[in-house]
Amino acid sequence: MNGAPAPPALWNEARNADGRVYYYNTQTKATQWTKPPELMTPAERALANQPWKEYTAEGGRKYWYNTETKQSSWEMPDVYKSALAQAPPTPRPAAPTQQFVAGGTSTLSSFPQQRDRDDYGERAGTDRQIGHGQNDMSGSRGAAFSSQQTDPDYSTFEEAEAAFIKLLRRSNVQPDWTWEATMRATIKDPQYRALKDPAHRKAAFEKYAVEVRIQEKDRAKERLAKLRSDFGIMLRRHPEIKHYTRWKTARPIIEGETIFRSTKDDTERRQLFEEYIIELKKANIEREAVTRKSAMDELVNILKSLDLEPYTRWAEAHDKIHEDEKFKGDEKFATLSKSDILTAFENHIKSLERTFNDERQREKNSKARRERQNRDRFLDLLNELKADGKIKAGTKWMQILSNIQEDPRYVAMLGQAGSTPLDLFWDMVEEEERSLRLIRNDVLDVLEDKRYEITTKTSVEEFSSVMSTDRRTASLPSDILSLIFQRLYDKVVRRTEDDKHASERHQRRMIDALRSKIKHLNNPPVMASTTWDSIRPSISHLEEFKALDSDDLRRQAFDKVIRRLKEKEDDLEHERSKRRDRDRDRDRDLRNGHRHAAGRGSRTPELDPYEADRRKAMADRERQYHKSGATGLSPPPPPPPPRDRDRDRDRHERLSSRDHIRLSHYDRERREREDERERLYRTRGSRADELDYGADARSSTVRRRRESDGESGGSARKRARRDNNKEERRRERTKTPVKVEKEEPAILSGSEEGEMVEAE
Repeated sequence: MNGAPAPPALWNEARNADGRVYYYNTQTKATQWTKPPELMTPAERALANQPWKEYTAEGGRKYWYNTETKQSSWEMPDVYKSALAQAPPTPRPAAPTQQFVAGGTSTLSSFPQQRDRDDYGERAGTDRQIGHGQNDMSGSRGAAFSSQQTDPDYSTFEEAEAAFIKLLRRSNVQPDWTWEATMRATIKDPQYRALKDPAHRKAAFEKYAVEVRIQEKDRAKERLAKLRSDFGIMLRRHPEIKHYTRWKTARPIIEGETIFRSTKDDTERRQLFEEYIIELKKANIEREAVTRKSAMDELVNILKSLDLEPYTRWAEAHDKIHEDEKFKGDEKFATLSKSDILTAFENHIKSLERTFNDERQREKNSKARRERQNRDRFLDLLNELKADGKIKAGTKWMQILSNIQEDPRYVAMLGQAGSTPLDLFWDMVEEEERSLRLIRNDVLDVLEDKRYEITTKTSVEEFSSVMSTDRRTASLPSDILSLIFQRLYDKVVRRTEDDKHASERHQRRMIDALRSKIKHLNNPPVMASTTWDSIRPSISHLEEFKALDSDDLRRQAFDKVIRRLKEKEDDLEHERSKRRDRDRDRDRDLRNGHRHAAGRGSRTPELDPYEADRRKAMADRERQYHKSGATGLSPPPPPPPPRDRDRDRDRHERLSSRDHIRLSHYDRERREREDERERLYRTRGSRADELDYGADARSSTVRRRRESDGESGGSARKRARRDNNKEERRRERTKTPVKVEKEEPAILSGSEEGEMVEAE
């Protein structure tokens, strides 16, 4: 009846678990998402050859996208329309009058669901009537008619699939049904066999379930969107509901509204309310942000009007800001926190600092440029002097200062940083010196080649005549030759003077060496009364004697030895006289003290008449301490009592007198030198150079003890006078070694007199 059966299709349409359609090649077993040309309708083939493609947005609205230009449009492009117009219409097979043909459309939404059910009911009733009449007929004719009615056939797979999906829709198949339940509900319907393959039926059922779920979701979204809009309108009619209102506060206010009762349950109502509150919060945040931004901008203008300095402190600026009339009169500044005001202040101060630093940098650059220009002009002045011949090698600053001190180019250089005029002058002189050094090397080469030596008697004319004989120096200017000659001549003079000083120094050393030999002669020893003629034969064989050229120099060494011996004898005589005077005074004091001690007869205490003298002595000691307090020595131990000190001194003098008799002249000299050094050391650390605050108590104790023994006032006065005399003699002793100490460095340094101290 339908002709030969069609060859099996090369491509089959199928769906994955998510309901997405894909295509399967039965021969190559390949799968792909795009629809192959074999399954495309003529309209789809026409649309496939142009860049515009049709897509559906989330809300179900269609839009078109150009794959080449990446453009999208909600309106159908003209190219897409022309492609649809050129495509031939899809032929629909005519239904025979004897058999039932289900379907007729390939889309699910071509006819309303209720109309499909009514059509199906009418046709099903006719079929049932026909079938009921046929059951009364013969069995063979009824079987043939039943076979024709239960095996519908369609020209394309899409039409058969659409008829099967239409059956599922008429049967009110739910998307959550299983395939087995769907089969039980639809297997008796003739349209169940519109798809011959059971796998295609199951795939069509899955496609139908996915589409139904999508439609249900879309309807739920549409309902919720309309309900959300109505619910929001209802909430906006209640201005008492703010962005901070809670659900338990708002529910009694809106529970009497119709929109409130049209919702499913309280959860949905609360969800819609929370969404509305979120919108209010967003709007409030945006409003506060706008207000805050406006307040910050106005605060920046206020800060600019306050004339703040880059070093203004925050505490000072804070008071100025809050005292401003604009800040106090505008309520929008209340939205700003202290942190916001501080941030605005910091940004303003940074801008002021940036402006200040830029200005300082510009001033610094301008100053550096001005100083550089001054240096360039001063260098031009120096170059002019150089061109005039006033600056050359060896020129001094004072020679040109009188020529430039009134010049504005020199005055502009004074006081500025960087190189000074003197530095620039010396730089130029050094350049001249470097250029002169090359010429000097040529002059020295000529002198070496000519074997000519400059002496202290050489003149400039002789030097110039020698230089004119060589081509390397013949063309040199006369002033350059004069300068080079003067330097070479000064060098020769300095070398001559150095040689002279060296020879004199060597001669002094030889004299000192001979003096040392004369001083240490033992056979016969040199005495102060020895004459040159008597000592000359004893030293004529010495190398030091032969090293000197004349007898005057040798006699000079001998005279030094004799002069030194005489000085020592004079010192010893002076010391002996002082010792004799000291012994005589001591004996007299002792005699006077014993005589008054014998006449003591009263122990009556009396007033101290020397209190003022003691205070004056203490003041003198304190003044002496301040004069020589920085000796660097630790304080020596306290001195012994006067009587023990005198006894030790007498014993030392007796031993010294015996030693003078027993020791030789040089041993006595060494002993005296050591004694002088020891006395000098003791003098530096004397108790006279420090404040002895315990002396008063000790003296008062002695005074009380002596007064208790009956000492008279006259003996006390004599004792005070004796103490003063001892103090003066002690000061004289301290002065004597100082002269010796001053003389020792001269001896050790090899002075003009050539005194030397040899190691013993």
